[in-house]
Amino acid sequence: MTTNTFILVLACDDRPGIVAQVTSELAALGANIAESSQFWDRGTNGFFMRIAFQAPEGVLRHDIERALQPAIDRFQMRVTLSEATRRPKVIILVSKFDHALLHLLYQIRVGWLHAEVVAIVSNHEDSRRTAELEAIPYHHWPVSKTNKAEQEEKLLGLVQETGADLVILARYMQVFSDTLSKRLYGKAINIHHSFLPSFKGAKPYHQAHERGVKLIGATAHYVTPDLDEGPIIEQETERVSHALTADDFVASGRDIESRVLARAVRLHLERRVMLNGHKTVVFS
Repeated sequence: MTTNTFILVLACDDRPGIVAQVTSELAALGANIAESSQFWDRGTNGFFMRIAFQAPEGVLRHDIERALQPAIDRFQMRVTLSEATRRPKVIILVSKFDHALLHLLYQIRVGWLHAEVVAIVSNHEDSRRTAELEAIPYHHWPVSKTNKAEQEEKLLGLVQETGADLVILARYMQVFSDTLSKRLYGKAINIHHSFLPSFKGAKPYHQAHERGVKLIGATAHYVTPDLDEGPIIEQETERVSHALTADDFVASGRDIESRVLARAVRLHLERRVMLNGHKTVVFS
């Protein structure tokens, strides 16, 4: 029998009967649940759930939405229903450092990331050849104080034109304005180095080396008006020692940043990340 696979994510205040009603409605449609995860935040009484299920041939998205409407109304749910076979569209932003970009493109090529890159945007020309080799439209939009607002409007226009589901900042060394951050909230992921103590400005890995840091790492998070303080999706650290050079720190940092960003993107595209105030619920 031919089936369609869907992913349902929902959030609401926790009350008895949520799981029972949702799963009963899906069962009545003949759907088979392949994966189910749920979380109750005791501090806020928020309830979060992700269900991947297969629906029989002939059961379409609007049929599922209609069947779930009584549960949505009863529990005042925030719901997203998506087709798992659809390839989400992404726009990748990059500056001069292209390690995270190249890693994303490779993971998409080999099928580990299920996505379609509809554009690469950069404030430099360095990655144009990469885009050409991958047959991806490349947009060179230099950013300055005088044209920042204009370039951000062009990016929003590109998101709308391409129908992009996600904007990925793959070491894009420009800070979004508050307006752009708010308009792309929950739909833009950034990657940055992560140290204790924090090192800002130029050459952070060299600063870490000079201070004798023992752990380096990276953090992937949603973009917000607060620089590098958005809801965290994924992190990783790696132990380093006095025997390593500053260049060794940089090399390790490149690897960690690439891995963490790719994992965060995959979690988001598979609808495994749910915003919970300033935090996230991540169903791995």
